[in-house]
Amino acid sequence: METFKRTPLQLFNLPQHFVIPLFQRPYVWKEDEQWEPLWKDIRRIAELRIDEPHQNATHFLGAVVIQSLEAQSKRLTTWNVIDGQQRLTTLQILANATCGLLAESGNARLAGQLERLTHNDDVYVEDGDIRLKVRHLNKDQAAFNGVMSAEPPVDHTDLAHSDSQIVAAHAYFSRVVEQWLGPPESDEYTGKAKKLTDVLLDGLQLVSIELEASENSQEIFETLNARGTPLTAADLVRNFVFQRLEAEGGDTEKAYREDWPFETKFWMKEVSVGRNFISRSSLFLNQWLVSRTGEEVSPQATFNRFKSYVELESGHEMAHLLPAIKQQAQQYEAWTVAAARPSGNLDSAEMAVYRMQAGGVEVLKPLLIWLHKPGRDLPQATVDQIIRVAESWVVRRQLLRLSGSDLGRIVADLIAANSTVPADELVERVTGHLARLNVTSTYWPGDEEVRTTLTTESAYSRFPRGRLRMILEAVEDLYRAETGQPQIERKGYPIEHLLPRKWHDTWAVQAPEDIEKRQLRVHRLGNLTLLTRSLNSKVSNGPWSAKRSALMDHNTITLTGRVIKRTEHHAWDEELIDQRTTELIDRILQVWPVPEGHHGKVVDPQTKAGDWVELKHLIEAELLAPGDKLVATHRDFKGREATLTSDGAIELVGKRYTSPSAAGHALRKKATNGWYFWAVADGRRLRDVRAEFQNSMPADEELKFSDE
Repeated sequence: METFKRTPLQLFNLPQHFVIPLFQRPYVWKEDEQWEPLWKDIRRIAELRIDEPHQNATHFLGAVVIQSLEAQSKRLTTWNVIDGQQRLTTLQILANATCGLLAESGNARLAGQLERLTHNDDVYVEDGDIRLKVRHLNKDQAAFNGVMSAEPPVDHTDLAHSDSQIVAAHAYFSRVVEQWLGPPESDEYTGKAKKLTDVLLDGLQLVSIELEASENSQEIFETLNARGTPLTAADLVRNFVFQRLEAEGGDTEKAYREDWPFETKFWMKEVSVGRNFISRSSLFLNQWLVSRTGEEVSPQATFNRFKSYVELESGHEMAHLLPAIKQQAQQYEAWTVAAARPSGNLDSAEMAVYRMQAGGVEVLKPLLIWLHKPGRDLPQATVDQIIRVAESWVVRRQLLRLSGSDLGRIVADLIAANSTVPADELVERVTGHLARLNVTSTYWPGDEEVRTTLTTESAYSRFPRGRLRMILEAVEDLYRAETGQPQIERKGYPIEHLLPRKWHDTWAVQAPEDIEKRQLRVHRLGNLTLLTRSLNSKVSNGPWSAKRSALMDHNTITLTGRVIKRTEHHAWDEELIDQRTTELIDRILQVWPVPEGHHGKVVDPQTKAGDWVELKHLIEAELLAPGDKLVATHRDFKGREATLTSDGAIELVGKRYTSPSAAGHALRKKATNGWYFWAVADGRRLRDVRAEFQNSMPADEELKFSDE
């Protein structure tokens, strides 16, 4: 095994084949997570070389592992690609897309240089074989061969595999390179084309690990990808932070010692997010990014999004940004540590963290970070009310066992829509935003639906134990607050069935209908309470008189004390379980309320009949008005505005567009869902306004959604 530092020219210059084996995973790189960051890095290097010709700036692309094979052709060296096939494929696609554009504009010499990165010369190719240097043997073969062999200009929609990710990558790089180069007749075109070609030839660096045919490639692959500890998002962010700080002339040693908080056991601990485990530092940085950008950021995209935020959006040097990150990280740690304490009163943020942990979610963390951004200085009452509103939205959905997969997007939307809203309007704006949600994946359930569900729900068997305990604790804290007592200790107290699960021996009834009634109530909310310690099984399953006496001996919990008082002259039975279920539901709705008059109506997005919904319909319904400003929500176009016209069109930079998606396409230069892309002044996206219109219509007059 030998290791070399190579440029693309050094790696690809010889006549050769790079074979991607059948067992390698298909091409999976995406625009937001890989293509766009790669292009920004390449563009940055090209522009540096234009501005500072004496500086040969370079960019490191990563590593590839290749293994020599017995040549399929006597003239061509053949390599098996063991690792790095995504990187190699993308580099080939970018070079080919640029080559096609240069050839089309008449720059034959530059195009020829790039063509030699991707294609072998005819004299080395056997009759009937293709000239491509990279050979896919997996399912990407046809798409890769097709787009790489197409004559420019390439019509990507007309290719046989136009839906392939390979073709999408080629289309993306063709578009962004063409936009950056500008018109071929411009004065800057030739200089830009030359510098971009130079960067693609020798401005990029890879580490090439080259194996002999006899070496165990699988062992090396496993060592690289499994046995070592992979870099976390926090690791990548740390390297970037201190490289940038050094470039700014900052004291990196002092900053690392005083302002980088993530090297302790607390931050290195791996925590579960869904089915995955990531370091707590990586999770915090992801949630901090959501709080700053108002965008949902996938864990895999944390580093790339952090980098683009710092370089293009933050407006701060790293020396000023790093202390702000530290301040919020310390606050986040304080919330988490407080939430883990078994006793002591928690404030609203600490309690929200505790309840999220008990409920198995992280969704409101970005909102907490956003509310406590340094310099925001919101009144505590405002913070408390917003946390209560947001927590009600999440917990009520959990009580109905609704999916939480789309809630992160709504939290990001809340942040994006309200980042500049005055403090005295913030509670109303956040509450209104959540109250207007009306599709199953995100709506805020009303009292009636929660009451109907919980009245007959087998809560003990249907809710995770931690979530159920948290709900009972919340009711207990409400009771205690009414008499000025401290919050209940969070010690994982046992949940006790008042009517035992094994009731048949000591609580027996004879009639079949009575047996059924009793069994149905065993796991209901009204039959459950918290105890400071478990009862032994004999007492727990014994007759009510003995069990009530034991509860009196060991109880300090109001939930249970009320049961004892209620049964002073009446044994515990189905009627009392039903009464207590109703009482507990009333208290749950009091802990997590909804705005007055809120019912949580849901619009079925599949209901489509009659005519299309257009902007003119929303104007006629007085949900929008001529002259209203529409604001782009995509991060690359934040601040761009359009104006709604009286006939339901959109005016943008002096041009008129007949639909939201047409106006979105005019900005993004690619297919865009305009109902999602454009928002109105109060932060709602057009799709939310459209849903409100749909919800207000009688069933027999519902309209289809246009322009989807």
